[in-house]
This record gives sequence, structure tokens and C-alpha cells, in this order.
Amino acid sequence: MIFKDYYKILGLETNKVNLNQIKIAFREQAKKYHPDVNGGNIKTEERFKDINEAYRVLSNPSSKRKYDRMWNTHVGKKQAKQDYEESNRSKDSVFSDFFNMFFGTPTNQAEEINTKVKKKHPIKGENIETEINVGIEDAYYGTEKKISLRTVNGKMKTFSVKIPEGIRDGEKIRLLGQGKQGTNGGKNGDMFIKINIQNNSKFKLQGYDIVTDLFLTPWEAALGKRVNIDSVDDTVSVYVPPGIQSGEKVRIPQKGYKDGRGSRGDLIAEVKTVVPKKLTEDEKELFEKLKNISNFNPRRTNN
Repeated sequence: MIFKDYYKILGLETNKVNLNQIKIAFREQAKKYHPDVNGGNIKTEERFKDINEAYRVLSNPSSKRKYDRMWNTHVGKKQAKQDYEESNRSKDSVFSDFFNMFFGTPTNQAEEINTKVKKKHPIKGENIETEINVGIEDAYYGTEKKISLRTVNGKMKTFSVKIPEGIRDGEKIRLLGQGKQGTNGGKNGDMFIKINIQNNSKFKLQGYDIVTDLFLTPWEAALGKRVNIDSVDDTVSVYVPPGIQSGEKVRIPQKGYKDGRGSRGDLIAEVKTVVPKKLTEDEKELFEKLKNISNFNPRRTNN
């Protein structure tokens, strides 16, 4: 017959403990080895039964005194640290053979502990994740979108999602309790919605900066000009210096995307020189004249 060190089972090193210490130790061990926490593992279920059995004995002053006399003989005087050994118990029995031999099996107590073993703890439902696309303007100003998802039972459910202004690309919105259903009275999981900010033909998001195109005629690029450029929330006037080249960028501070700290990134206008596809006779004549009088050749490196 294996002697069961109930103190060791509860994580206690000595029998010089009071009832409150025993209760605290019991709660810690029961939480650690509860079958619901360990996915129905057989060994942890047996360990959980031993924990309940140890508490049943040590929480009762009379049975504790009787057990301590045995404990002092087997453990206390030897000062040996006993490793946990799984109990021998009959099939479906709550109490081990060791307990039954020395303490008997009180029927009402056995039923009470068996109920605790079988009692299911509340388990929170799983979280679910999805993602939605949002335009730059909607993300900048904030908006509300409705999304429809298929639930676990196959039905469609519509959710209203409030997207806060200035949300970051890739940021997630959490909807409490909209995940999978909990079990044994546990709370539902949550839904996490990842926000993908979509570029459009006018604006591209780069970090906190917004990039846009600045289209210029050849003569505007050559002579310089003050032009209006649209930002996401305004129109700004910018002077383009003479001789600006296609691909160069004009940076307008504090006209980009919100950075979440009360400031903004920049608006970056990328120059693209555009020539007319069709020329009038006068335009053609002027270009011919320019060709004849100009020595500029962009294919030469010394221009």
C-alpha cells in the first residue's frame, strides 16, 4: 500500500499549517489540475481526485490528527521529500485504496466530492477574426460599416462596425461577445476585425504620409507655376519651381494622414509631366519653333 503524502499533494512541505493555509493550497492545486483546464487528461483527473481527497482529510480536524500520526511516522521523522505517486483506486471510485483503508468511505462526502469533480467550469468561447477594406477618406474621417458573416450554425448575421477616425492600416477593432459561444455558462468569445485601408486612384497611404500625383504641362514644368493640390480634407496652393522634373516630389507638411498624437504626416505630390495627345495647328507650330531654337537634349548628360 502506497502511503499518500496529502501535504505534498497540496503543495505543502510540512504539517504545521492551519486550516486557512490548507484551503489556499487546495484552491491553487485544484485550479491547476482541474480536468476542464487540462482537456480531460486522465492523469490530471486522477491527480484532481487526490487533491480533493487530501483536502477532505486535512480540512477536518479529527481526520487530520489521525493522518498526522501516520505522516509523522512515514514522512515527518524521516524528513524525506515524497514525489507524487498516482493513487490506486477502484474503477469510478472517488477515494483511493489508501483512504478507504484508513478512513473508510463516507457515502455522503463521496457524493459531494464526486459532484465537484464532475462539475464543469465555465469556459469562454473562442475568439474569431475577420477583416474588411476601408477607403482612405473613410478611415481618415471615421465611418460606420455593416458586415455580414456566417455563424457556426450556418446562419448569416449582420454586424454594425464603428470605425474610429484616423484608424491605422492593419489595426483591429474588437467586438465584445461576438465570437463563438461559451460553454457551461462561460462568456462568448470576441470578434476581432482587421482594417485594411485601401488606396484609390487619387491617394496612396505610406505610413502617415499620403502620396498623390501632380500633373503638369511641359511649359508649366519648364516655367514654374502656382497650382492647387487636393489633400484628403482640403485644397492647398503650392508654387512649383521652374525646371522641375517628372518624378520629383513636392512635400506639403501636415496635410497627410492622422498620426494618433494630434498631428499629421505630409502630403507628397509626385510630379508627372503630361504632353497633349493631339495638338492644334498653333500648338504644333510653337513646338516646331521651340525644337528649332532649343539646344536642349535630354539624352545628353551635360545638359
